[in-house]
Amino acid sequence: FLRDKNFHNLADLDNVDVIEGRAEFIDNHTLRVFQADGERVLRGEKIFINTGAESVIPAITGLTTTAGVFDSTGLLSLSQRPARLGILGGGYIGLEFASMFANFGTKVTIFEAAPQFLPREDRDIAQAITRILQEKGVELILNANVQAVSSKEGAVQVETPEGAHLVDALLVASGRKPATAGLQLQNAGVAVNERGGIIVDDYLRTTADNIWAMGDVTGGLQFTYISLDDFRIVRDGLLGDGKRSTRDRQNVPYSVFMTPPLSRVGLTEEQARASGATVQVVTLPVAAIPRARVMNDTRGVLKAVVDVNTQRIVGVSLLCVDSHEMINIVKTVMDADLPYTVLRDQIFTHPTMSESLNDLFSLIK
Repeated sequence: FLRDKNFHNLADLDNVDVIEGRAEFIDNHTLRVFQADGERVLRGEKIFINTGAESVIPAITGLTTTAGVFDSTGLLSLSQRPARLGILGGGYIGLEFASMFANFGTKVTIFEAAPQFLPREDRDIAQAITRILQEKGVELILNANVQAVSSKEGAVQVETPEGAHLVDALLVASGRKPATAGLQLQNAGVAVNERGGIIVDDYLRTTADNIWAMGDVTGGLQFTYISLDDFRIVRDGLLGDGKRSTRDRQNVPYSVFMTPPLSRVGLTEEQARASGATVQVVTLPVAAIPRARVMNDTRGVLKAVVDVNTQRIVGVSLLCVDSHEMINIVKTVMDADLPYTVLRDQIFTHPTMSESLNDLFSLIK
């Protein structure tokens, strides 16, 4: 529904032509578009690349030929819930789907090739997430060297050195990469990095003077709101004063929409200590928050890292109900370069999850 609505938001405009097909560059002003009924050549004074990202498919025997193997889009199109779901990859996409399907009653198994779960998060946060998943019945297999995938007894068999696992559907969540293959960017003089992401400057200009790149195709943070901000930067460069740039977004928050959601902004404790800063770290169990008890979800923990010398917030991790809303408050304080005491002493409505920021930052001594 939303994809169709977004399509018609453009297609229905009198001054916009939407052309469906596969495009490649002939030169920096010319595109060739392959359509079902033939080819079409288009020219443009300015060209903007926003092709997004695509799933990374590991080189595993049978992965692309076995029925019942899906990417995230395909899995959401199923008309029946699988009783058993395997997830190849324990990153953020895999985590969201594991939580969602476990909530529906599916038996979920995560196959993570790395020896550590969620290596970008602090260990205490990762361990708290692990406990929540295990309480849902999710099985997490680390160091999972998946060697082959095949069909067996109407199910998907996932083969590892330790044994075989049968699931009704297998989600490939091994990451995403910029969707630049086939664009023939070299014909336009557009350079890419080693992962295929288009190289841009702080104003999203590529190495071709008349071409810009926005969103996931640059290989940066893959969030919808980053793509939106990319649009603002390009719009300001073309129609405004040209002051907006990617340098303006130093504190980018993110949320992983599991249940309860994980949200973070700034540095982890490990990153902060590695930077050489003198920091104090405090944690608050969600069970201590009145609103969490009212909502009957006391799982999780709140964590803050504060620079002792400057009193500035270095980073915050929130694993709790409504964390995706709370994290934006923290980001605003960090962007304004305000001390942590602003959140410690702020008057919040009661009972809310936001007021727990009073309690969290009151632990700083």
